[in-house]
Amino acid sequence: MRIIRKFQTAKAVLQRSPFEFGKLSIEIGQMIKDVFAEDLTPEEAVGRIIAEVRSNGDAALFYYTKMFDGVVLTSLEMTREEIKEAYGKVDKELISSLNIAAERVRSFHQVQLGHSFIEFTEAGLGQIVRPLERVGIYVPGGTASYPSTVLMSAIPARVAGVKEIILATPPRKGGEVSPATLVAADIAKVDRVFKLGGAQAIAALAFGTQSIPKVDKLCGPGGLFVILAKRMVYGVVDIDGLAGPTETVILADDSAPPDLCAADLLAQAEHDVLASAILITTSSRLAQEVSKEVTRQLKGLERADIARQSVEERGKIIVVTDIDQAIELVNLYAPEHLSLMVRHASSYLDKIRHAGGIFVGESSPEALGDYVAGPSHVMPTGGSARFSSPLGVSDFLKLTSVVCLSEEDLKALGDVAATIARAEGLTAHAHAVEARLKKGRRR
Repeated sequence: MRIIRKFQTAKAVLQRSPFEFGKLSIEIGQMIKDVFAEDLTPEEAVGRIIAEVRSNGDAALFYYTKMFDGVVLTSLEMTREEIKEAYGKVDKELISSLNIAAERVRSFHQVQLGHSFIEFTEAGLGQIVRPLERVGIYVPGGTASYPSTVLMSAIPARVAGVKEIILATPPRKGGEVSPATLVAADIAKVDRVFKLGGAQAIAALAFGTQSIPKVDKLCGPGGLFVILAKRMVYGVVDIDGLAGPTETVILADDSAPPDLCAADLLAQAEHDVLASAILITTSSRLAQEVSKEVTRQLKGLERADIARQSVEERGKIIVVTDIDQAIELVNLYAPEHLSLMVRHASSYLDKIRHAGGIFVGESSPEALGDYVAGPSHVMPTGGSARFSSPLGVSDFLKLTSVVCLSEEDLKALGDVAATIARAEGLTAHAHAVEARLKKGRRR
């Protein structure tokens, strides 16, 4: 891993720029040409998919599932019988683990619900809190399986009181869906599951089709086409955000075990070649030892090639003079995950202004947060932790303002409102208030 020892160099390296997917891969370019019979940019391709789904509904979904996934479907929705059968295809230990994780995620968000939006009425003014009606969750699939993403997205929505939760996940070559994903959906109390992926899934959930109901909000990670589609349909529906590659920063002093620091860095690096794993430390000795440990531990990983490319191209070890410099860099970078591997780790919480999640001490590895700690692992990436939050109960609630003023309030405020309305040239607004004032004076 690259070691940086100059503070100003580190600041320059950690400055954020808008995330770009980089050069279009040959495979994606060829796929676009095969499907559309011409060279299109990913944005143009996704735009066509959305327009086609909006116009032709289910027929477009069947067509694009065949073209992109190589699967010919006769139905889009998983039946309750198919979901029940999935339990027999999943290891019992995994089912038990998913249930434990679900209970911890549910318990955390039930507590969070009590600290979210509060209903109140004071002096005739207030707010009421209502859950969203219907939420769509996208979970990547195909060759992969991400049951944890189902739990981390669906359970906060259910705790918030969302009436209906719809899940979309790509089918595998045989047309089936990952059994682990189906089991997780059942544990999380998802209402309906559709075997559907890519931009066509996002379009279907945003606009609705003959088989798929329109949702109010879209959540979940995905590849290039999914992210572009979410961006294009935002405004028609709400979205949770535009998730980029995962990232982690470990802030460590000379007390941190090098082997654990390296393990935590590689736990993020194995996600994606675009993942960013960064160590910021006050110890030159630790920097050298962690670098050696990363090289050693890479040899035993199933996804060693991915992790190696990630740490070689995007991984960094930064040596600073003191903890204050380290925290300045953390707040500049605003990481998705921050691990505090320092003495008296909790004492630094007040100084951290920008991070999606903070993992305090050696016993709180970020990998626990990915699966079973409790808070959702859906966290802001790409520096968006400066202005956004992890997925939680409040993402599935909305506020409605309540105005319930007395006749005395009307008398006190009516002329003020009418004056402002006339200044803006909105005389009908003024009349609406003044008519009530005149009516009140005649009584």
